[in-house]
Amino acid sequence: MVKVVLAGCGAMSSVWFEAIAKIPEVELVGLVDIDLARAQACAKKYNLSGIGIGTDLKAILSSTKPEAVFDVVVPQARKELVLSAFAHGCHVLTEKPMAASLEEARDILESAKQHNKIHAVVQNRRYLGNVRRIRRFLDSGVLGKLTSVHADFFIAPHFGGFREAMEHVLLVDMAIHTFDAARYMIQASPKAVFCREWDPINSWYKSGSSAFATFDFDSGTVFNYRGSWCASGMKTSWESSWRFVCERGTLLWDGFEAITAERATAQRDGIFEVMESVEIPPLSPADRVGGHEGIIRDFVAAIADGRQPETSGNDNIKSLAMVFGAVESARLGNTVPIDLQETA
Repeated sequence: MVKVVLAGCGAMSSVWFEAIAKIPEVELVGLVDIDLARAQACAKKYNLSGIGIGTDLKAILSSTKPEAVFDVVVPQARKELVLSAFAHGCHVLTEKPMAASLEEARDILESAKQHNKIHAVVQNRRYLGNVRRIRRFLDSGVLGKLTSVHADFFIAPHFGGFREAMEHVLLVDMAIHTFDAARYMIQASPKAVFCREWDPINSWYKSGSSAFATFDFDSGTVFNYRGSWCASGMKTSWESSWRFVCERGTLLWDGFEAITAERATAQRDGIFEVMESVEIPPLSPADRVGGHEGIIRDFVAAIADGRQPETSGNDNIKSLAMVFGAVESARLGNTVPIDLQETA
């Protein structure tokens, strides 16, 4: 059993509360939010009686003495909250992005190291069953070496609140999911990026609601991302739609349930190779799945085992480097290197 305080009771917290309810190893002992009424409403909605509720994180940590903090606050408040949690002897599982800048991310990781605490990030796309299946299928080599990956994300949500006032909103708040999933499935490190971001005339966001980015990976694979948060109609999945081009074939994933693949045969039909369908193996019992629930379970197990979870901050900062590399490229208007030595 791991005692936990959850900080940040806004709209995003509902996914956390629903996941926590399915995990008996997690005991929620406190809620913190700058709006006390909002924290109290969450406690009532999710039948959380007898727990500490307040607006002061340090006070709640002192009174409840948890082993871990679940961080669901806005990115600008993240560093202060996480460092306070470490100082009170808590492990931390945090929403993405792990920090509002690479400098803050490095400060967080240094503090985790100094306090000998686990720090992990909710990159829940890694825990999707189809992402696991695609990664394993690509690793099998059935289609040969991966040469390029293409992801499209086109959705038009009217969130209200902090997102509509953010700088670089698509890249910072959403694209990191796609970037992290791409890095996981490509199994290589990004080394450079060219990006452009803009706001169409119909955008209701302050900055950067639309973007495209091209990443070069050290494996030779190229990753192309196209996205918009104000593209009305014909929306993609929240997981993006994907095309994986390999030496001997191609895999498509619509971001929902459909995954298909074709492989070239030795035969020709005129100028084209004759293609054959290839079956994608089902999930393995060993696959870690379950979105937020899967990540929280892995985080709790990591505490018990004394190991780093799959989405540890030390790994996730590489995905954050992709985000801020894209932001810098868009600002400068040219290709910029991604120096992962700076994330160590």
